[in-house]
Amino acid sequence: MWVATVPHQPAGPVPTIFTARPNPKLVCQYLPKPKSFRFGAFGIRLRLNKHKVSAVKKQLPELETQKPDSEKLRVGQEKGEGFDLGWLPAFPHVFIASMSNFLFGYHIGVMNGPIVSIARELGFEGNSILEGLVVSIFIVGAFLGSIGCGFIVDKLGCRRTFQIATIPLILGALISAQAHSLDEVILGRFLVGLGIGVNTVLVPIYISEIAPTKYRGSLGTVCQIGTCLGIISSLFLGIPSESDPHWWRTMLYIASIPGFILALGMQFAVDSPRWLCKVGRLNDAKEIIKNVWGASEVEKAIEEFQSVIKNDGSDLDSSWLELLKEPNSRVAFIGGSLFVLQQFAGINGVLYFSSLTFQDVGITSSALASLLIGVTNFAGALCALYLIDKQGRQKLLIGSYLGMAVSMFLVVYAISFPLDEQLSDNLSILGTVLYIFTFAIGAGPVTGLIIPELSSNRSRGKIMGFSFSAHWVCNFLVGLFFLDLVEKFGVAPVYGTFGAVSLLAAIFATYFIVETKGRSLEEIEMSLSSDFMSRDK
Repeated sequence: MWVATVPHQPAGPVPTIFTARPNPKLVCQYLPKPKSFRFGAFGIRLRLNKHKVSAVKKQLPELETQKPDSEKLRVGQEKGEGFDLGWLPAFPHVFIASMSNFLFGYHIGVMNGPIVSIARELGFEGNSILEGLVVSIFIVGAFLGSIGCGFIVDKLGCRRTFQIATIPLILGALISAQAHSLDEVILGRFLVGLGIGVNTVLVPIYISEIAPTKYRGSLGTVCQIGTCLGIISSLFLGIPSESDPHWWRTMLYIASIPGFILALGMQFAVDSPRWLCKVGRLNDAKEIIKNVWGASEVEKAIEEFQSVIKNDGSDLDSSWLELLKEPNSRVAFIGGSLFVLQQFAGINGVLYFSSLTFQDVGITSSALASLLIGVTNFAGALCALYLIDKQGRQKLLIGSYLGMAVSMFLVVYAISFPLDEQLSDNLSILGTVLYIFTFAIGAGPVTGLIIPELSSNRSRGKIMGFSFSAHWVCNFLVGLFFLDLVEKFGVAPVYGTFGAVSLLAAIFATYFIVETKGRSLEEIEMSLSSDFMSRDK
C-alpha cells in the first residue's frame, strides 16, 4: 500500500498498514495522560488530551461464562499460558485482504521479463515508447482507482468494495492473456491498474479498522509481506519465459486466480465494525467486535465509535472539500508528503539500476538478481512485522530513512572515489542490499500504515485516496525521468540526491509524525480534533 519492486522496470511500490480497536490499557473511563507532539514547521502542538469515555464496568454474566475464542486467547495470554495469540481471530480476515497485495506484487513482476516476448509476438519489438506504455498504463489505471476508492468504500463498505475491485483485476488479466494486439494488452493492463489502485487504498483502511489496537501495526505489515511474496512468485513463474516465447500468456492466466480467491474469501470475511456502526448496523458491529477483539471490548468500542460519529457525522455524506479543513488538511498534507518523499528517495530507481550493479560483480542472471532483491525485501518486511508494535511507527520511519541515506552515500562513495575495483563493486552491492532492507523495515510499510491511523473516521477513505494518488504520480515521474537523469549526470549525483531526500524524510518524520502505537483510532481522532478546536477558540 506500499513497496519495493523488481529491478528491471520502474513500477509501483506500496505499501502497506493500519489501525483499529480501543486501547486495552485505558484506565477506567479515561484515556492516557496527556502527551504533546509538534507538527514542526507549522509550530502546531498536538496534545493528546483527556477525553472522558464512559465505560461499562459490569460485564453480562453470559459473557463471563461464554467467552469467544478471541477472549479465551487473550485471557490465556494474561495468565501466562503459552504465546500471545490475541492477533489470531483477526488474522484470517487480514490474510484474505492481503491477497490484494499479493496480486499487486505479482502484477509488478509479471511484465518484467515477458515484455520482450510480448513485444516480439504482438509486433512492437524495439519500440521503447510502446513497451514503456504497456508498463506505465498500469500506473494510470492505479491513479484513477485510488481517486475513486474513497467514494465507493464510504458507500458500500470494505467487503463489497474488495469484491467489486476484483472485477477489473480478473478481466484485465484474462484480456491481457488472450491479447492478439497492442490495444488489447493496453486495455488489460489499464483494468488491472484500476483494480490495484482501489486495493492499495482499501487494504490499509480495512486492516486498520478490523485489527485490535495492540496488533494493528503487525497485522498491517502482513500486506507488505503479501506484496513481497507476489513479486517473488512472479519471478519464479517467469523463469520459463526465457525459453518459451508464449509463456507470458500462462503467467497472465495465473494472475486471475488470486482475484477469484479474493472475491470468494471476502464473502466470508467480516466488514469493518466502524463502518457498520456508521450505517446503523449496531448488532452486526457488536458481534464482530466480540469475535475478533473480545467480549470485554464490545461496549467500550461501541461507545467510542458513537462518540466520534456524533462529533463529526457519518462519512456517508462527506466531500472532498472537507480535506481543506483542519485537521483533515494537515493529515492530507502529511500523507501526500510521506509518499512524495518515499518515491523521490528513489526506491524504484535503485531497484531498476540494481540489476546492472549485480552484473558488475558477476551475477549476470536477471532472475537470480531479482530473487536476491525479493528475498531482501521479504526479510525487511518480516523485521517490520516484529518491530512495528514494539518500537513504534515514528522510530521505524526515522531509522529506515537514515539507513537508506547511509546506503546511498555508501554507493556514491564506492563509485566516486578511487578504490580497488573488487572493493568498489562489493560496497555497491552492500549499499544496494542495505538500502532495500532498510526501506522494507520502515519507509515501505509504515508510510501506508500511519496515514489511516491519523485520518478521521469521516474522511479516512478520501485522505487515503489523495495520498495514494500522489504516490502514483511520483512513481510515474521517477520511472519516466530516472534513466535520462542517470545518462545526463551519472549514477553518483542521482544516488546522492536520493540520499539527501532520505535525510529530508527522516527530518520530516521527526517533526511531523505523531506516535500512534497502542492508541485506538478514536482516541487519536479525538485528540487531534480537540487540539484544533481548542486552537480555534
